[in-house]
Amino acid sequence: MQLLWLGMFITFLVIEIFTLGLTTIWFAGGALIAFFATLLGFEIPVQIVLFLLVSLVLLIFTRPVALKYFNAKRVKTNSESYIGKTAIVKEAIDNDKNVGQVMFNGIEWLAKSVNGEQIEEGKTVVIDNIEGVTLMVKEDK
Repeated sequence: MQLLWLGMFITFLVIEIFTLGLTTIWFAGGALIAFFATLLGFEIPVQIVLFLLVSLVLLIFTRPVALKYFNAKRVKTNSESYIGKTAIVKEAIDNDKNVGQVMFNGIEWLAKSVNGEQIEEGKTVVIDNIEGVTLMVKEDK
């Protein structure tokens, strides 16, 4: 059983190294603890419970912290940096008629209202998100 847990530990680490997505590292921790449990003479059901429990605890409590740390260094794409910025309505926005354009950073973009309201030409809007080539906006109040 020691070799099984050690093999699982190595397998999870190798998968993590190749994916770098923080997907299997939690299970590697569980497999390592289960491996040590075999060395201490614990029975197979205890090893399995330790594996599951440690993996779950690591997943629940350390994953959010790890993701926050790793995502802090992630560079936003151009379009992600637009969210929260303001634009000027160049053509009135009316989702029902499927019309609307805004000017942002010197470029005209198709635009839709996030909440479905009509927004008049000349108004300032805030970019809420981006769907394809369309800026989803809301009126800046």
